[in-house]
Amino acid sequence: MNKAIKLLRDSKSARWIVLACLVVPMFASYFFDDMFSTLSHIFKTPELVQLGWDSQNYGFYAGGYSFLCVWGGLIICGMLLDKWGVRITGSIFVGMMVGGAAIVAYAISSAFNGSGLSNWMLNSLHIAKPSLWLAYVGCMLFGLGSEIAGVAVTRSIAKWFKGKEMAFAMGAQLAIARLGTAMAFVLSPILVGEHAKDAIYTFAETNRPALVGLAIMIVGIILWSVFITMDAKFDKQTGETDTKETSEDDKFKFSDIFKILTNKHYILISLLCVFFYCCIISFKKFATSIIIPRFGLDVETAAWMVSMIPFCTVIGTPLFGILVDRIGKATTWMILGSCLVLAAHLIIAFAPEGSQIAGYGAIGILGIGYSLVPAAMWPSVPKIIPEKNLGTAYSLIYWIQNMGMLLVPIFVGGVLKKYVIDAGNHAQEITAAVRAEYIFIGLGIVAVCVSLLLKASSKKNPQLELDLPNKKK
Repeated sequence: MNKAIKLLRDSKSARWIVLACLVVPMFASYFFDDMFSTLSHIFKTPELVQLGWDSQNYGFYAGGYSFLCVWGGLIICGMLLDKWGVRITGSIFVGMMVGGAAIVAYAISSAFNGSGLSNWMLNSLHIAKPSLWLAYVGCMLFGLGSEIAGVAVTRSIAKWFKGKEMAFAMGAQLAIARLGTAMAFVLSPILVGEHAKDAIYTFAETNRPALVGLAIMIVGIILWSVFITMDAKFDKQTGETDTKETSEDDKFKFSDIFKILTNKHYILISLLCVFFYCCIISFKKFATSIIIPRFGLDVETAAWMVSMIPFCTVIGTPLFGILVDRIGKATTWMILGSCLVLAAHLIIAFAPEGSQIAGYGAIGILGIGYSLVPAAMWPSVPKIIPEKNLGTAYSLIYWIQNMGMLLVPIFVGGVLKKYVIDAGNHAQEITAAVRAEYIFIGLGIVAVCVSLLLKASSKKNPQLELDLPNKKK
């Protein structure tokens, strides 16, 4: 009797080594993306920042992350992911992520200021703030690279943990990656250093977080290469290709995009993704600008308060992932998470001024909501989309999500600039913070409504098993 060959995926240690290799590039991406989040308040006084950016400039820069993603990049690259596979496509875009980050780091450095390129942009192209525009280009490349790398990571986890601890693995990946955000929240103010009221923030100081993020990305590239080796070995065992094109029926077709986009359950998950994530990710970009005046905090306290969001997810996302794996009820968790995020923003907007207890409570609730929805949402996609189209499906979700993430930071930055006319005017800062929160409250209301529609649709279509456990006995 022939013994069944034990696949590499069947080894628990191999699965977790793969997960470890996949999570570090995402950790680095999250750190770099949020390196200015707990420094956003410094852009209220651009005359004290050598970089010369104001709040609206910062919002413009932050929106650059999503520019290429929205204008077709994610869709095209998602198709490439299905056609060329995770190893080739993922490697290209992990490299793009690092390259874009390097451009940002150069753009905000003293080396660029006054350089030949800077002077050419200033004098020949008549660009008033060359550092902002070069950083924007870098952020565009970094954003597209990060998003496609994220799709590659998610698809790889779905492949390696199929029929295993998929929701827990996806939750653990998100949790550890979000530690990058937590590290950025806490470390960035330390790297930049405390300043007296009228002290100048130099190029060297504002560039330090970018250099640290770039160093972590280099470690991520090394571990990505280890994953590629293990993934190739696994495919050799199974006799499959990285692209899943094992038959004519399995090959990618452009018509697959239309099939995905006409799937009502997929559309609901995508809409929930954009409204839910904008309530949190876009909020984090301006968190200190909002909570410092609302709750009477100093910079250090505000940084630690905001860091509660990712720290909550470190515990919460894997825990809720286990619950989804074992007991299901994914759409119920999505409803609860959306309601919690809405409640958190209502507290931030309307709690008594200066109440630090309310601030900590709101951020804690936001962190729990941030744990619930992703733990249930991402593992639901493979239940409604064929595996060969998962790269395209996840890319389309990120594309829709990035539409919101392109626009929301610009609007929030504009609100903060509009209502803070006199730097240091506390009343104006509070008004600006509350007006900004109105945007997040509106987004939260829509997220709750979409999650309720998804629950109703799941009940009408039990064959999809959206609310059944992921782990098969």
